[in-house]
Amino acid sequence: MGTPRDSLRLIVIDGEYHLVQSNTEKELTNKMRIYAQKLLTSFPEMHGFILKSRSPSCGIKDVKAYPRLGKVAMLHKKATGIFAEEIIRKFPNVSIEDEGRLTNLRLREHFFRRIFIYAEFCTIKQKNNISPLTDFHSRKKYLFMAYNQKELKIAGAIAANHEKLRFNEVLQGYEGSLQRIFYRLPRISTNINVAQHIFGYFSKSLSSNEKQYFLSELEKYRTGKIPLSAIMSILKMWVIRFENPYLEMQTYFEAFPEELLTIDNSGKGRLQV
Repeated sequence: MGTPRDSLRLIVIDGEYHLVQSNTEKELTNKMRIYAQKLLTSFPEMHGFILKSRSPSCGIKDVKAYPRLGKVAMLHKKATGIFAEEIIRKFPNVSIEDEGRLTNLRLREHFFRRIFIYAEFCTIKQKNNISPLTDFHSRKKYLFMAYNQKELKIAGAIAANHEKLRFNEVLQGYEGSLQRIFYRLPRISTNINVAQHIFGYFSKSLSSNEKQYFLSELEKYRTGKIPLSAIMSILKMWVIRFENPYLEMQTYFEAFPEELLTIDNSGKGRLQV
């Protein structure tokens, strides 16, 4: 399309979305689909996409659609961009976000977690051995618990493979469970549940003042006065202090590289993650 390019618009013709250049009225729908399919086919594997918000080509859910070109009111229903549609079709289970939503701290950290967990899982898929999968699941226990405790147990049963299924069958079942685990963001209540589980490892070794301080901080988190990172810092300090090897390996404390962690937030929604 060249740079800079003429503006684009999604218009609805006979119930279908078309990508049209506003000034020239040039129809670009098929050309965009062909380009997207060719490009996406060149990617053997992808773990995530960040797309342009509200773009007629790349917008995920918030693209304005119109009944025709010219000065006319947009339709009430928002649409998905043509390029984004092809991504969703090619990679239906991959984490996809637009750059606007990623200004929200909760969404950004959720996005990073999914990408790095799936990337690690893809390395497990290359091995014809159940042991790396059980190790993977063990290290993700508390992270998965924060997202979906019920699905954590299902995934654990699949990884245990008591039915002695073939490795590819185990992987298929586990991958489906993994997708369900990350279907929605963790809630404050589930994060509190995880924090209490980890706290239980140390409670007998802590002073009454330490216990009271932690519980008061947990209540502050519950009411939105402090972020989860404050709670995790306390727990991580005790993990180091008491040298607990099982907790030291838990992905819950660092699901993605620390250099990606930023505390800036759009202000939309609460800071808890």
